[in-house]
Order: sequence, then structure tokens, then C-alpha cells
Amino acid sequence: MRIRLQSLATGTPAKCQHCGKESPLISGSLGLCSDCIRHHFDEVLPTIKQSHCKAREPFALPPYPPRAEAGKTCRICVNECSIAEGGVGYCGLRTNIEGKLKGATANLANVSWYYDLLPTNCVADWVCPGGTGAGYPDFAYRRGVERGYKNLAVFFQACSFDCLFCQNWHFRQQAGRRPWVTASKLAEAVVESTSCICFFGGDPTPQLPYAIYASRLALKKSQGHILRICWETNGSMHPALLKQMVVLSLNSGGCIKFDLKAWSDEIHIALCGISNQRTLDNFRFLAGFTKIRPSPPLLVASTLLVPGYVDKEEVAGIAAFVSSLDHDIPYTLLAFCPDFLMTDLPATFRQQANECLEAARAAGLKRVRLGNIHLLH
Repeated sequence: MRIRLQSLATGTPAKCQHCGKESPLISGSLGLCSDCIRHHFDEVLPTIKQSHCKAREPFALPPYPPRAEAGKTCRICVNECSIAEGGVGYCGLRTNIEGKLKGATANLANVSWYYDLLPTNCVADWVCPGGTGAGYPDFAYRRGVERGYKNLAVFFQACSFDCLFCQNWHFRQQAGRRPWVTASKLAEAVVESTSCICFFGGDPTPQLPYAIYASRLALKKSQGHILRICWETNGSMHPALLKQMVVLSLNSGGCIKFDLKAWSDEIHIALCGISNQRTLDNFRFLAGFTKIRPSPPLLVASTLLVPGYVDKEEVAGIAAFVSSLDHDIPYTLLAFCPDFLMTDLPATFRQQANECLEAARAAGLKRVRLGNIHLLH
């Protein structure tokens, strides 16, 4: 199935449906300014919900996490969908059939993968073994950039959030529709020159049981060779699954990269459709392990600087939170490229990026970096 999305780029400022303010930093897909979202959240929440319903409708995805009274509950992520008979979960992967959840399992996933020569454009490439040699010789083959080796990039075709600015939104066309792939098939893709696996998407969260099982199979196959298990995630998984991720990454030299999309829960819900509270709780839990293996860092944070919404106020809040846990946690600020339903916003302005960079450093973080600088204008 091919989905056509109409571009919202009009060349004229959008108007906030609540206060009437016009600005090029208001996206027509949301129709609200950040001030109204932060300070009048209860009043604008119906507009926010309507925006996400419209965003999900073309892909036949449920508008909200289902809450059927007599449904079958999935507890893999923060949404904890209660799925009615014949219904589907928020991520589109699981269906209730005769009281049992069918679809994605620990052995079957909606997934694809490819090889990326190192160094690659990983969020953590400036601190990870593949990009810097951190952890040599236990976790890296070379003292510097791990040239001659490759990353197995594993892309999951589903997500537990509904980000209106999604940079990989095309996965929605495939969620629950691609042929299921076994965990052993993925493990077989690890060859001698593979020094790391990175699970991303979409997001690995809705299919974490599979990723964990496939990781164990791959590590068993690669005994005697370096094979780091890494993750790029929104952090919304059940804590019990996160504990298993920690063991895999700590022991293999991998990184767990959390995308902290906003500090204000109101802004987070407006942009992503879901609260950030589970993400922050999970990040706090992970920070308790950072001193066990300082190099390479277990935990890395990143934030996409969405103009008009993720500003220095949001970054200052995130950075203060991260710094309060461990001021050595690496934090990457990423320049925004207009995509999905927010193509009417500009790319990140250089001034915004510099203000956010200063805010992060002022919060006490020692390792802060600006990524995607080629997108700044």
C-alpha cells in the first residue's frame, strides 16, 4: 500500500487555533503555538488529539492506545494497550484473536536491516567504540575509528509514539504488513566483520522481546569476536525489558541511546502523542549504571531541535535533568530537517542551535555536541 501525504508547506505563517498568533514557527499539522501548549494545555488538548487522529488515519493505526474493558493487555511499552477481540494495538503489530495476542513475538518481527560501514552517522559516533576506539581492546578492534568493520543496522517497522515530525515516517506504511522475519534469520546476518548491531526504527520498543532474543543468538554465534549491542529508542519500554537491554549492552560494550524529545510533558504529548514520564523514569534507572562502565559510555542522550517547539527552555530542562543524574552522560543536539507532517516548519536556525548548546552546557553537562550541522541555516 502506498500512502500519499499532502505537504503542508504554504509559504505563509500558520495561526495558533487557541490564541490567534501567526508565526512561521507554528506547524499547520498541530495548529498550536508552544506557549498555548505549555500554559493552556487542558484547553488545547482536544486540538492535539485531533491532530494525532488525522496523522494516524491514513495508515489505519488506532488513534489512541486502546482501552477495551474486556480486552487482552500488552505490557511491552508505556501504552499498555487493552485490545478488544479483533482489534489492533497502538503500534499496529498485535491483534486480539480469541483472547490471545497474535502478531509480533519474541521470534517474529516486522523488521529489515542493512550494513553500514564504520564510522557511520550514529548519534553516539563521537563517543562510541566504532567512531573513536573507546573501550579498546575489550570493546573495539582499533584504538581509533574502527575502519574495515561494519554495523548491522536493524530497522523496526513500528513505534510506540506518534511524532508529527518523524524523520523515518515511512515505516508506518509497513507496520504489521510486512512478512514476519525470524530472530535466527537476523542473527545469521552477523558476519565476521560485523562489530556492532544497532536497533532503531521506528523504534525497537514494541518488538523488544524479539530484539533481545536475536541479540542473544547473535552473541552466541559471535563468541570470541567483538559484537556490541546498541539501541536508539524513545525509552518507553517496560522496565523489565530495559533491564535485559542493560545486561546485553553493558557486557558487549554497546550504547543505549535515548531520544529525549521534550522536557515539558505538554510539549511532548503535543509532538509525540504520548507522555514522556516512562521515558524519564527509564532514563533515571539507566543512569544508575553509568559508573560501572564509563568508557565507552553506556547511556547517551539526544534531542531533535524542532523550531518553535523544542527550544532552549526545553533543552535546559532536559540538560538539567541529565546533569543531575550524571554530568558525564553525552548529550547530542540534532538539527531538524522538516519531514512528515511538519514540512511547513523551517530547518533549525543556527541561533537556536547555539542557544540550546549554551543552555545544555550551563546546566552542567560536560559532554555536549551539536549534530547535523549541515542542516543549520
